[in-house]
Amino acid sequence: MSVHDALETLVREARERLSRTQDGKTVVTVQVSHCSMSVGAGEVAEALAAALPDDASMVTAGCDGACFDAPQVLVTTASGERHRYVRVSPESARDIAAQVASGSLSETARKSGFHSGQRRITLDGCGELDCEVIDSYLDHGGYLGLANALAMTPDELIEVVKQSGLRGRGGAYFPAALKWQGARSVKVEPRYLVVNSEEGEPGVFKDRHLMEGVPHRLLEGAIIAAYASGVERAYIYINAEANLSADRMQRAVEEAYEHGLLGEKILASGYSLEVEIMRGAGGYVCGEETTLLNTMEGYRREPRLRPPFPTEQGLWAKPTVINNAETLCSLPYILSNGAKAYAEVGTDDATGTKIISLSGSVRRPGVAEVPMGTSLRQIIFDIGGGLPDGRELAAIAVGGPSSGIFPASEIDTPIKPGFLHESGVMLGAGGVIVLDDRTGVLDSIRGLADYNAKESCGKCTPCREGTPRMVDLLDKLKAGHSTEKDVAELRELAKVVNAASLCGLGQAAGNPILSALHFFSDEFS
Repeated sequence: MSVHDALETLVREARERLSRTQDGKTVVTVQVSHCSMSVGAGEVAEALAAALPDDASMVTAGCDGACFDAPQVLVTTASGERHRYVRVSPESARDIAAQVASGSLSETARKSGFHSGQRRITLDGCGELDCEVIDSYLDHGGYLGLANALAMTPDELIEVVKQSGLRGRGGAYFPAALKWQGARSVKVEPRYLVVNSEEGEPGVFKDRHLMEGVPHRLLEGAIIAAYASGVERAYIYINAEANLSADRMQRAVEEAYEHGLLGEKILASGYSLEVEIMRGAGGYVCGEETTLLNTMEGYRREPRLRPPFPTEQGLWAKPTVINNAETLCSLPYILSNGAKAYAEVGTDDATGTKIISLSGSVRRPGVAEVPMGTSLRQIIFDIGGGLPDGRELAAIAVGGPSSGIFPASEIDTPIKPGFLHESGVMLGAGGVIVLDDRTGVLDSIRGLADYNAKESCGKCTPCREGTPRMVDLLDKLKAGHSTEKDVAELRELAKVVNAASLCGLGQAAGNPILSALHFFSDEFS
């Protein structure tokens, strides 16, 4: 039996199960996620489960990214009509159940500008597919990319991903295929794959949406990367507070074992892989890959000296590939549709899409997936709906605490890997926080600097001593007691911390200050 024959059998069985549970029925999909649970999605799901008639089928999905409309309920009738209900309460959920029972649904399917301005690859089906049962993912084309990958040699697979131009999406944007090739070239076994889903920085919440909404896509991507890298054991490292993400990923792993997608001879191939969920140790610095490895081994959460790099000596001194969750979720599309299809999205030197975590003073906060090269203006105004009435754009914090702040005049800057401006503003993991005229730039910079100081692991002197000193100087400036000498010290200290720190946290801790000094020099006088 070929890998495609094995997959075809799984898909046929999944469709038969779906047919038994959903054919001829109205399907009610409730979006339950980390964000929507905070506004009552769990209670909405309970109310619907209790009130829906027997001829309706209820499905749990993740959030589709429109967090501003949560909780959302999608109703699909037996005839295929779609109805969308937003900001649902337990009371209105019971009304929806009554409408389902009577066949008189009031809302119609709609897509706001938030959805229409996106290009969804990693988030495809998020908010619509059942996130707790594998069947709807298989019915949606899931694991076809894995079957195609297993039909190739690892070298052929690596070449396909090279041609796609896929870079890591965790912040460093290193070419994914080169990392796999590097680990594979080290003739030491065993090799390991670690999926970095720590995502501890403020203003970034994309990986949780992926794990909660399309957990099998992440798992499929991880298996593809492990096969390419010559790995037989993988770990999915999930933030210590992301309990819903961990629960859904654990269920996906169990289902994959049950259906022959993990374990021995995956999809009747000669390839075998074991996967285990691990929880993060807490703290922003755990997102740095060598710190992550230390915590997995039971050591302090602090970085290692490099070289050697993890692809040479990583987990337990063995070759280790560390990929971000968003990176891996791009692989099923590439292997299902071809490298060219992916490379045609984005720009010539930055292919594919990027998930943006949009928050702050914006009408439609949430998670949006856009092609590389999309401008901040398109993200904030076309997708995010702009600022609330009466508010004016003052600044844009991009990339989290390791990046910086743009003034409103830079709103047409396109997103791309690495630095968006020489002052230190970079895309990073893709957080975009909109600041209006009520928010002081110095307050924002001070908040970012204080966060970096508190999250420093303390291992290296520049970061341990330099980051709190920068906070002290900002406090002096805010109080109106600073001198030109203090501002000069702040500038020089930010440069020194960036240049001399051991890991990525310290090496970017000065960026918020340097960008503010560049764009908002009047605030420092």
